[in-house]
Amino acid sequence: MSTPTASTTKLPRLLGLIVIIFGAIFFVAGATTWTAVSVNLKAENITVSDDAAAFAGGAVDTPWEAFAQADIIKEHALKATGGKTYAELDKDDPLRATAMNGSFLRASLFTSVVAFGVALLVMGLGVVLAIVGVAIRKLAPADESETAAPELAASAA
Repeated sequence: MSTPTASTTKLPRLLGLIVIIFGAIFFVAGATTWTAVSVNLKAENITVSDDAAAFAGGAVDTPWEAFAQADIIKEHALKATGGKTYAELDKDDPLRATAMNGSFLRASLFTSVVAFGVALLVMGLGVVLAIVGVAIRKLAPADESETAAPELAASAA
């Protein structure tokens, strides 16, 4: 049986360490993005409408609250326009501006929901990469002396 050389034992351990580092970077980047979106949403001082199905009266600073507010904005806009969307209203209808504003507000809130989702995905990938990096390092022999010692002891006996 051949003994692993220093380069064959060090390369997987180095690659494992690199993967762990990238995992940490991904996790931090995702957490930073989540925090930035939350802080910026909170700075807008948006509160979930009191007639929303969930999170009524709460500050919009999480994806769930942003979704709840977007949902109630849709209800309010449709109620104001008699159930018609922006595209269904005549060009000269004064309610078209109301429908347009509702659509823009909903799109902005949904963009934050997507940003939260991407941030969570990146954090999850960071955790997975870190686990894979640790596994690579555990599977690779620590160094040449550790892998050669048992073989030398066996051949001496």
